[in-house]
Amino acid sequence: MSSLVDIARYLDEYLRIREVPDEPDAVNGLQVENSGEIGRIVAAVDASLETIADCGQPTSDHADASPLLLAHHGLFWDGNVPLTGRRLRRVRALLDHDIALYAAHIPLDVHPVIGNNVVLANRLGMAVGGWFGNYRGVPIGVWGDAPADLWRRDALPVRLREILGGDVRLIPGGPEQVRRVGIVTGGAGTMVAEAREAGLDTFVTGEGPHHTYFDAMEWGVNLIYAGHYATEQLGVQALAAHLSTQFQIPWEFHHHPTGL
Repeated sequence: MSSLVDIARYLDEYLRIREVPDEPDAVNGLQVENSGEIGRIVAAVDASLETIADCGQPTSDHADASPLLLAHHGLFWDGNVPLTGRRLRRVRALLDHDIALYAAHIPLDVHPVIGNNVVLANRLGMAVGGWFGNYRGVPIGVWGDAPADLWRRDALPVRLREILGGDVRLIPGGPEQVRRVGIVTGGAGTMVAEAREAGLDTFVTGEGPHHTYFDAMEWGVNLIYAGHYATEQLGVQALAAHLSTQFQIPWEFHHHPTGL
């Protein structure tokens, strides 16, 4: 067991929660307290009611351990709304099961070690060569040279399916021989122009609007949509594993895919 205060303080510093800009409704950091002690960590992409209910089910090995739910998308994305309906059901489930909730959005995306973008690049066998793109003054994406086994344009979607699962869509606007790949996980399809300006021929993200098909085709960039949920599984797992090592607490990942 470890103190929730100590864990939250460590995460705030490690993720630079107070320094990295984000949307107001992200509310990064400790969102819900529990009784004060943490005995296990549950990593999840979304703090949905399904995830919270699942998190509240004790495992056989840690039946009495109060969990810390570590989420990429926290509790407050629907804004400053009354504590009724869906919001109440989520909060009640957290309190009833003594679950603490900590959320990290952009601070997790851009982390140089356990961030979504860096971890996906590493899983592709691609060394990070630099950063690109702008989110509120912060470079958000990573790029690198494609490893030799991914030089064929059609090879990269296959590898992404193996790593992430789910559907992967290639918009073949760029060259058949891939050289320099950029990654911004989540919903960054509108950053095709920034990928092009950074000298990238291929850009991997989760999802984007309809017009990005033409952006990719007319600007000469291979655009790969691998799913918002799917591309953002890896960072929260890497963070949970890191936290487990630091505090000697077991961790698990709860998989609730959206298909988006």
